[in-house]
Amino acid sequence: MKLIKHIFLLLVLLGTKEAYAQFEPQFTQYMFNETFINPAYAGSRDHAAVTAAYRNQWVGMEGAPKTQTFSGHTPLKNQKSAIGLSIMNDEISVMHDFYIFGTYAYRIYLPKGNLAMGLQGGLVNHQEKLGDVKTQDLGDVTFLGTPKITVPNAGFGIYYNQPNAYIGLSIPRMITNKVDPSTSKSFNNITIDNWHYFLMGGYVHPINESLKLKGTFMLKAVKGAPLSTDIGASILFNETIWIGTNYRAKDSWAALLSMQLNKQLRIGYSFDYTISELKRVNGGTHEITIGYDFSFDKNNIVTPRYF
Repeated sequence: MKLIKHIFLLLVLLGTKEAYAQFEPQFTQYMFNETFINPAYAGSRDHAAVTAAYRNQWVGMEGAPKTQTFSGHTPLKNQKSAIGLSIMNDEISVMHDFYIFGTYAYRIYLPKGNLAMGLQGGLVNHQEKLGDVKTQDLGDVTFLGTPKITVPNAGFGIYYNQPNAYIGLSIPRMITNKVDPSTSKSFNNITIDNWHYFLMGGYVHPINESLKLKGTFMLKAVKGAPLSTDIGASILFNETIWIGTNYRAKDSWAALLSMQLNKQLRIGYSFDYTISELKRVNGGTHEITIGYDFSFDKNNIVTPRYF
């Protein structure tokens, strides 16, 4: 445990002495929480929808990530345009980030599906609660105060979907934010080398009237880091219960359970079992999602949406 504390402490020192560079929080139930990853997803459910999620990563490890999200989106009257709002609170050790983004998407109706392009923009409030770090030298000025800064950011995505399939490509945050902790001044620029690219997709195959098989994947790429790969599979029983698994390469295996309580309300839970070296110092990861689809005419929601 002392080793892990030192690792987190080193990350904090690097962040405070050089710069604050954003990273992308990860989700196991990404297929039910796509607005944060791809703004073009807004409006794709054909009615207003909201999703809330809570992720407690690496339980038992001091300073491990904790993430809470809330998002809502709705098509506008012409059904081609959509707007949305995404809010996220992310904590890792003494670093706290609060995101608020507005989203706009535009859809083009094609013969077999819909193609959407989306933009998002907003603010990120970054804080480093250095006073929470316990050190042997109580007078160490490095760990005094709470440096904080609010910086802008923006993202872009494209999304194509059919009733039983989808694929999307996105760059959720395109602006590199750097902060000088001594002055709390930010330096914001568009640096392509720092972009995180997300490629996501999924397909639902009907087995019979009561069973469907769903496969999903997500690839994340950024220059200078290994390709991150998520692959998942699940079975849907009677349009009500999803049971499945997800594999994140060299990181974790996850079990997923999702229930469609009625045509509008869905709740999901997943547990990640760590398979990396960190498995010796944590008790896994818990994630909960809740989704609700609004409709003034409930008959419009004929069956639960698959994505």
